Amino acid sequence: MLKLHSLKPKKGSKSVSRRIGRGPGSGRGKTAGKGGKGQKARTGGRKGLRALGMKMIIRRIPKLRGFKSQYAKDETITLQELQTAFPQGGIVTRSELAKRGVVTGARASVKVVGNLELSRKLTLKGLKVSAGAKAAIEKAGGSVA
Repeated sequence: MLKLHSLKPKKGSKSVSRRIGRGPGSGRGKTAGKGGKGQKARTGGRKGLRALGMKMIIRRIPKLRGFKSQYAKDETITLQELQTAFPQGGIVTRSELAKRGVVTGARASVKVVGNLELSRKLTLKGLKVSAGAKAAIEKAGGSVA
């Protein structure tokens, strides 16, 4: 049974703090792990030390690899995807594409690509279209606005 006198802290959770700077016999006396003289060895030092000028500016800039464009890329859709998602004579807009789950959101800019034969007449509104896709849509009797 658990009693107050039998409670002990978890093993390793309690550690004895080292008494730093208490003479040569302690093993951490004299300079107390701070090396020789100078600002870093003194009380209130270290934090006040700062690089000056251009050196400081360069050190503050985050060093990140690669490149991330600030402009979002267009979501690309193939004519095959349009053919399966829309019926004959369907009107294709960004919001319709989002409703049918072809693109992630209604705000995304969309580009239609591909040059396969379309078997359906589709009307595209407010979408970017490649030259090959435009030719295939118009050949099937559709239009791009």
